[in-house]
Amino acid sequence: MSRPPQPGTDTDTDTDAAVERLRHALGPVTAVRDTALGGGLYNSVRLLELADGRSLVLKTAPPAGTPSLTYEQGLLGTEALFHHLAAGAGVRVPAVLHHEPAGPRAPAEWLLLSHLDGTTWDAARDRIAPAERAALRRELGESLARTASVTGPAHGYPRPAAGLSAPDWPTAFTAMLRAVLADAHRFGVTLPAPARDLADLPLRFGRRLAEVRRPALVHFDAWEGNVVLGRTGDGGWRLAGLIDGERAFFGDPLAELVGLDPLGAAEDDPDLMAGYRSVAPVPVLGTGARVRLALYRVYLALVMRVEAAPPGLRRRLRDLARHLVRRPRHGTARRAGRPRPSVNGTQQPSSAPPFTYASTVTE
Repeated sequence: MSRPPQPGTDTDTDTDAAVERLRHALGPVTAVRDTALGGGLYNSVRLLELADGRSLVLKTAPPAGTPSLTYEQGLLGTEALFHHLAAGAGVRVPAVLHHEPAGPRAPAEWLLLSHLDGTTWDAARDRIAPAERAALRRELGESLARTASVTGPAHGYPRPAAGLSAPDWPTAFTAMLRAVLADAHRFGVTLPAPARDLADLPLRFGRRLAEVRRPALVHFDAWEGNVVLGRTGDGGWRLAGLIDGERAFFGDPLAELVGLDPLGAAEDDPDLMAGYRSVAPVPVLGTGARVRLALYRVYLALVMRVEAAPPGLRRRLRDLARHLVRRPRHGTARRAGRPRPSVNGTQQPSSAPPFTYASTVTE
């Protein structure tokens, strides 16, 4: 999640701060170009092109104290951790060059990453042949299985400031769901069902959540806008890597399928699951698994509904909407509720998806 483009607001001060952070991390290097990238709602993102030929991405969080969701505490630290762990498991991700938490030396948290060359899957969708898509889905399944092979120290979000981790998955998921409900109340967001009914879901289906014993690493936002593709020597497509791991947590590896497509059913994609199965056993999609997938879809729908609500972000979202309607359309319409990509795959979110609670979770 990153700020929408604000025409005319990119200042010399922004560039000076970016160069200062770059030199703090890497020493005496020279940036020949500094470009503010449009994105989503939370972090600002800049592409830094160096004299030595490297391209880097600098992500900066809002100043400490900016209204945000509970899970967004230390968000760039979560992203740095995800990239470190995923890379260790053989997943192609940006290299973490430096992470600076907010503190006396930094009024805002920031993260410096290598840049993945290529284009997002979402942007390239209309140029991908069906056979290529099947092969890419298998590659993606392999990457997600490798991601899930990483075991965390506890369940839930990893940053201590969020306070959303626990020794077991039912306790952690209950805290995660109730935190976003509390955020909705704090920011005056209308919920699709009574908050009490939503808060009770982890208790009603606690025995299904308790089937999860190992806290697996989950990206939870690996939709096509966060998957970078490159070209092979013969002009075909290959998976170049995953980006934007800021929503990552430790928990049920099945939750990854919801982040892939919260309005669909990634678990029923034979190519994706074949790729996953080539690396690790696929969890049995019985009643318990289907119940948990429904719970995670409820949770992600709530996050997407609430995340644009904090004061100050509504104005940015309106500015972003005006920016998007002025842009020419390319390709087919995108599924509602998923962010639009910009340069380097940073996200431009649309409004939250329509969501009806009704009997979403049944057993």
